[in-house]
Amino acid sequence: MQLRKLDPTTSADPNAEMETPVTPARIITDGRAEVTFRQGTGAAHQGGHAALDHLYYRDPMKILFPRPVAGDLATAVLVTTSGGMVGGDKLAFAGKVEAGASALFTAQAAEKIYRSVGPDCEMSVDLDVADGGWLEWLPHESILFDQARLKRKTTVRASGSGMVMAGEMMVFGRLARGEVFTTGLARDAWDVSIDGRPIWRDALHLEGDVLRMLDHAAAFDGARANATAILVGQGAEQNLEAARDCLAQASDGLEARDVLCAATAMKGIVIARFMARDPMKLRRVYGAWWKTFRHQTRGLPARLPRLWEI
Repeated sequence: MQLRKLDPTTSADPNAEMETPVTPARIITDGRAEVTFRQGTGAAHQGGHAALDHLYYRDPMKILFPRPVAGDLATAVLVTTSGGMVGGDKLAFAGKVEAGASALFTAQAAEKIYRSVGPDCEMSVDLDVADGGWLEWLPHESILFDQARLKRKTTVRASGSGMVMAGEMMVFGRLARGEVFTTGLARDAWDVSIDGRPIWRDALHLEGDVLRMLDHAAAFDGARANATAILVGQGAEQNLEAARDCLAQASDGLEARDVLCAATAMKGIVIARFMARDPMKLRRVYGAWWKTFRHQTRGLPARLPRLWEI
């Protein structure tokens, strides 16, 4: 008689056929958040604080409303509870400021984009400001893990004398772990209009052998992080020299090639660009520029949101 040893992970019947383990299908994230502020009235909004007019969100996105620092703007903080994006995930945010109101939209932490075996992650940001309004969009950086695939589009609409100050940052790899974004997809597109008329469209597109482009002297020249910031609205181009002065102040004390940054302008928009080999140095310069520039253009306090300060 031949004895057979039973594997405790299989059926108790030694003659039963082994079943192929079934891997459960991954649930695709499809999150959305919408926030609208209107001009506040009454004693509860003394000092010009905006009032919440519309709020909607679905998992994994949520919105928090910290108490504004004295003299600063009403603030909405975007929170993503999924811990990051995996291939096929979608996140959408819509921030709107009505006529005469002012508000700041930011995020709780950096967004992580994990490796994908095929599908793209998709992010959409829609910013809309009405006549006489002021809208700031200052999220933390998006960190692209190696082989991540991200498509992001930021749409900005300004009406009348409304103005938008918006920015985005990307970090190419988990550099503290020695990982660089060598291959994958990074597409970061902008579509900007004033009173329904397109004034600027732009897209960064890195795909395939990304490391070759990041290291090429005629491209990123070794940079591992980049950022774009814009000021949009009627007459925004008149702030170009102020933007350049703020860049010089923000870069003061750094070596010339630590953070490369410059600003240009067209009718209705100022565009500032940043790139650096060290993401932390870029973040410091970017943040220093932001708080100085908002003060010079809008007279707001020269500071960043509390969640942004390091």
